[in-house]
Amino acid sequence: MSPAVRFVNVSRRFGSVRAVDGVTLDITEGEFFAMLGPSGSGKTTCLRLIAGFEQPDDGHIEIFGETADGVPPYKRNVNTVFQDYALFPHMTVGENVAYGLRIKGQARAKRAAKARDALSMVKLAGFEGRRPAQLSGGQRQRVALARALVNGPKVLLLDEPLGALDLKLREQMQEELKALQKDLGITFVFVTHDQGEALSMADRVAVFNEGRIVQVGAPSSVYERPESRFVADFVGSSNVLPPAFASGHGGVSKWTSLRPEKIAVHPAGTAVPEKHAATEGEIKMVSYQGAVTRFNVEAEKMRINAEVPAGDTRFKPGDSVRLIWPKSAMVTMEEGA
Repeated sequence: MSPAVRFVNVSRRFGSVRAVDGVTLDITEGEFFAMLGPSGSGKTTCLRLIAGFEQPDDGHIEIFGETADGVPPYKRNVNTVFQDYALFPHMTVGENVAYGLRIKGQARAKRAAKARDALSMVKLAGFEGRRPAQLSGGQRQRVALARALVNGPKVLLLDEPLGALDLKLREQMQEELKALQKDLGITFVFVTHDQGEALSMADRVAVFNEGRIVQVGAPSSVYERPESRFVADFVGSSNVLPPAFASGHGGVSKWTSLRPEKIAVHPAGTAVPEKHAATEGEIKMVSYQGAVTRFNVEAEKMRINAEVPAGDTRFKPGDSVRLIWPKSAMVTMEEGA
């Protein structure tokens, strides 16, 4: 079976800038796939290449086994939801949702019925007669989603659609989008710079940097086993340990990732369990972060962050402590990454 989307050595240049640089990628049918990376990493350009708003300079793209090279956006079985929603302010919600069907020449009654169904799907039944200005940000986001879904796309492209929402609403929409994707069974390709969104929603994540995919895999794999210093730093937070430190604490002599939540903070001199490593240091900063407390510790001429469940108030800046972690928590990364 052909993948929903296939990139084969795709590049896109803007002048001297290689926005996408030799990307090869398969996105499976029915998958919730996230493209994650900082601004300018190439993820949005990849989304625009799938949509047909951009064309590759090198390589080629297939959508369900058919070449997309030179195919205009309106002839691709994909739809896009943008961050700014791009709703027509002079149209009602129902007219906005049905707009694509109107352009295709569908009869008024048929497109009105489809618009109602799409709005019901995103929990906005009965909102057909309202104007976008009468809606909250979250409601406008749902209208944009309904407008994209009403055409029955096989691939839905989402370009940072939750970026304009406040934290609580963004978390709610993350859950709703994931549930909707499972119900519909269509392929979602989601672009974000928010690693929390990508990890919580996606079946697989591709991490982009400087126009290239630097790692792709299940969220747990990308988080727990980063292959490079960039992924370790960008996806969550990590202590990046130099080769000499790693080899001196039960690891191998390579750059190594150690997540802060894997490290326990104990009084200096605490016994070290079997198959664990440890270092002594001085607490430089204590940061309460709600669910966890973060300790910044100076040890062996470097700073190490440790996170423990909130409520541990035994330690304060200036205290000497022993940091202890399982040796298995040290993840070797690519040489020179």
